[in-house]
Amino acid sequence: MRKIKSIKKWVDGYQEIKIAVDELSLAWDFYKEAAITEEELDVAYNQALQLIENLELQNMLRQEEDHFGAVLKIVAGAGGTESQDWASMLCRMYQRWCDSKGYKVEIVNWQDGDEAGIKTVTLQVEGDMAFGYLKSENGVHRLVRVSPFNAQGKRMTSFSSVYVVPLVDDTIDIEINPADITWETFRSSGAGGQNVNKVETGVRLRYRYKDELTGEEKEIAIENTESRSQFGNKDNAMRLLKSQLYEMELEKRRAAQQQIEAGKKKIEWGSQIRSYVFDDKRVKDHRTDYQTSNVQAVMEGEIDPFIKAYLMTYAQ
Repeated sequence: MRKIKSIKKWVDGYQEIKIAVDELSLAWDFYKEAAITEEELDVAYNQALQLIENLELQNMLRQEEDHFGAVLKIVAGAGGTESQDWASMLCRMYQRWCDSKGYKVEIVNWQDGDEAGIKTVTLQVEGDMAFGYLKSENGVHRLVRVSPFNAQGKRMTSFSSVYVVPLVDDTIDIEINPADITWETFRSSGAGGQNVNKVETGVRLRYRYKDELTGEEKEIAIENTESRSQFGNKDNAMRLLKSQLYEMELEKRRAAQQQIEAGKKKIEWGSQIRSYVFDDKRVKDHRTDYQTSNVQAVMEGEIDPFIKAYLMTYAQ
């Protein structure tokens, strides 16, 4: 049924475009006969163009993992309160974007900043193609502004890192040895709930594994405080672990693919990807050179043009 639904989406998309292009052709004939205005012709053209570009964008999201939900983690960089405030602003931006897409968002881990903002937050985003779109946000985001936390009113530069991995579901089989997992419990912090700060409902999962490339012993640590139930938090921590392990497997595949396609452009995961310069009213993506002067709209979640520019440039 999933395969049928996927194929039907492409057929319906094609039919919708065909109708729009036929209407545009008819509008052109009417325009030559002075039956409609140039503005009406422009409307028909823009409608057809938008439908084609939307379907073309979906064609860039045909990797196995693209249709999954996403786990998005934001970590404040060095810089104290300023960077922590920047991390909270990014969190709000992504929450607004998810709301506009109709995606379900849950905060599975949140650590408050020392004075303001957050040190780190993990968002679980559920919805079709969430990872396909959000993978473009993976990397370091740079803020330049006159800091409200600086008494001299100096221009400050702050960094926050965004990590995005696919949110795996039951259709993906990930083998995990229970002997490699240790659990810790702690009291959840935050507002609401009778159990908060009284019962150890928060869980911390530690997973030890050996890096196949280097042979080093490594560890993945995951905290989950979303549920008031310790069992619920353990279940979700396991799901987040599977998501990270799945992403690690995808990275191996990407590395192998990049060796084969060494002449093509590569996705530079973890590099500084975007600058947000508030006083110059400019947001620029350094990978695609796409930029906009509407900083306020971007911070309200209007990041689709950046996502589209990235996917049309780098998706293979």
